[in-house]
Amino acid sequence: MEENKVTTEDIVELTNELTFRRHRFNQEDVATFFHNVSIRDYLGLSTIRRIGRENSIYEGKTYLKELAERMQISIHQTSKMVQSLTRRGFLIWSHDGDGSDGTYVMLSEEGTRKLDEQKNALENFYGTVIRKFGKENMIELLQLMKQLDTVISGEIESIEEGVHDE
Repeated sequence: MEENKVTTEDIVELTNELTFRRHRFNQEDVATFFHNVSIRDYLGLSTIRRIGRENSIYEGKTYLKELAERMQISIHQTSKMVQSLTRRGFLIWSHDGDGSDGTYVMLSEEGTRKLDEQKNALENFYGTVIRKFGKENMIELLQLMKQLDTVISGEIESIEEGVHDE
């Protein structure tokens, strides 16, 4: 049998399994490890920390445009997330000069504390998972997930542009 030949039955079966696995992974099981922050909030805070550390010339500042690009979300979604995190005391949101050079965020002390607390909870849980699943298996899984994400993103772009390859 040809390896790349995909039947309608294969597509239905694989789509159902992929949908089920994504559902299971995104269920509340994992969300129970997030305390007073959503998964997106945690990713936002950790991305802000990472960008701040990578770009020492910005003195811990993370510009919204770069945050949106790194998180692969719109500037509007980024702004809403940053507003929520700022209201809760996790971020300091400011701008350079008159604001025309862009706005930036920095982790507050409370944001740093919350991020560290959350990071520890996830490290404890996922540390066990990774040890049981295997580091190499996890790396391979993540690489395959990135490849799948690239294909899915490309297909979504094609559909949005009105082009679809069979």
